[in-house]
Amino acid sequence: MTKIKDYSPDDFTSEETWRVFRIMAEFVEGFEVMSKVGRAVSIFGSSKITQQDKFYKIAEETAYLLAKEGYAIITGAGPATMEAANKGARRAKGQSIGLNIELPSKQKPNEYIDLLLEFRYFFVRKVMFVKYAKAFVILPGGFGTLDEFFESITLIQTKRIGKFPVILVGSEYWEGLFDWLKGTVLKGRRVSQPDLDIFKIVDTPKEVVAEINKFYADNKSAK
Repeated sequence: MTKIKDYSPDDFTSEETWRVFRIMAEFVEGFEVMSKVGRAVSIFGSSKITQQDKFYKIAEETAYLLAKEGYAIITGAGPATMEAANKGARRAKGQSIGLNIELPSKQKPNEYIDLLLEFRYFFVRKVMFVKYAKAFVILPGGFGTLDEFFESITLIQTKRIGKFPVILVGSEYWEGLFDWLKGTVLKGRRVSQPDLDIFKIVDTPKEVVAEINKFYADNKSAK
């Protein structure tokens, strides 16, 4: 039989249960700050590309056009794709937001952020990306980018959140994944055909804006 330990105030702050209060504090601060943002789009992609990469330029132009449409731009606050998106938002004089994460190798926020929030817990940060976004725009990236993509479409598929645009940018990068989902996952009846309609694949910043505008024109109640 396990006996419940009696905690003194000093003991309590050193135990695992103390983390609950840190988690609550991150949620409270995130909700308070982000609830004032208004319409926003979360943009994801690689943290490793250079400014010469074509997807850096696509991310910047996409954010620029979306900011001109009145959307705040939310990124993970880091370099590369994130920097490009925040740079595009700044250039358009829109809201440029960074949700930074504490990592063993510290991620320095990029210089184009106007509103910065720091997070210790990935799952709290991910809630902010989803809860306050009217769309996800996902450029080529690694595991973190794929995680954001699959979590968003899973939440939509299971109706845990309302449907919103999830847009993959760069058909040459994403078509292999789509072919696998269609040829293996759908064919094996692990998903249904409507599940593959949750997201779109496009190639240009103008197509991203057009897809988002079309979605909200067709779904006026979702605005």
